[in-house]
Amino acid sequence: MTTSTSARVEPASAGSTPVLAARTRGLRKTYGNTVAVDRVDLDLPEGAVMGMLGPNGSGKTTTIRMLLGLVRPTEGEVELLGRPLPDGAAESLPHVGALVEGPGFHPFLSGRENLRRAAAFEPLLATGSVKQAVEDALERVGLAQAAHRRYRGYSLGMKQRLGLAAALLVPRKLIVLDEPTNGLDPAGTREVRKVVHDLHTAGSTVLVSSHLLSEIEAICTHVAVLHRGTVVAQGELAELLQADSSALQVTTSDVDSALNALRAARISARPAEDGVRVELIGTTAPAVFRTLVQADVEIQEATRTRTGLEDLFARLTEAGESDHLSTVDTIEQGAR
Repeated sequence: MTTSTSARVEPASAGSTPVLAARTRGLRKTYGNTVAVDRVDLDLPEGAVMGMLGPNGSGKTTTIRMLLGLVRPTEGEVELLGRPLPDGAAESLPHVGALVEGPGFHPFLSGRENLRRAAAFEPLLATGSVKQAVEDALERVGLAQAAHRRYRGYSLGMKQRLGLAAALLVPRKLIVLDEPTNGLDPAGTREVRKVVHDLHTAGSTVLVSSHLLSEIEAICTHVAVLHRGTVVAQGELAELLQADSSALQVTTSDVDSALNALRAARISARPAEDGVRVELIGTTAPAVFRTLVQADVEIQEATRTRTGLEDLFARLTEAGESDHLSTVDTIEQGAR
């Protein structure tokens, strides 16, 4: 897959609206007695790459479908690119590209023919530009060599690529990708990551739903975690991970003295590689440094241990089971 250069999508100026590419308030969707989404308040900042995470049945796809106007909410409000839905759909949706629940194309047409049909319905694409736009999109997702083949003969990964190509036919302000790496091999997954990176660099906002935590951590600037139909955490990924860091890794050659001093001060610590690991429970990093310095322990380096997204995700969803959420679970960052 090669990446072509696309027109830059300029973000809104400081005095214009919206500062959010998408926004929901009190979003709720029920099917009979089943509550699929319950009181979702979601803020998607312009220019962000937000990963939407959640166990199966957490309401990710339903939320995305309501965000795109594909499903009408039972209750709540949706704003997309500054326009309320459904009234503002005609103004906002042409600037949105989406791949939701897998692509749908005509099985007996080739990939190229399917994409040309999709391009013909693009309101922002001039008729004379359709052919070149299609070829550029096929090249961008690595399907140029297989574009002549019938869609019914495509593998699952190739079908995903063609769906992604349809979302990239014109420069978009917002790209929504629901499980975009489904069916792709590791090489294809890396290529999708590159496409998302290029979209972000070009100024587009990207919303990615995925169960691959490592991919979300690699490409996203923001994250929203859904559990049982509601948002249990959202904000900048780095801040969420940092807020959940509860330990300090201290590099020192005098491990025994460090442990004795910390334990005497009732600070939880244990040996670790190249030093000690100090649990920041009931204490602070400055207090740890002060204790070690007063004990004449030489500190070579001290760093906070970084919680991985997998650990954070597991803890959030486990906390949701018992309805006891810590401070990090309620962090909701506004647009920056």
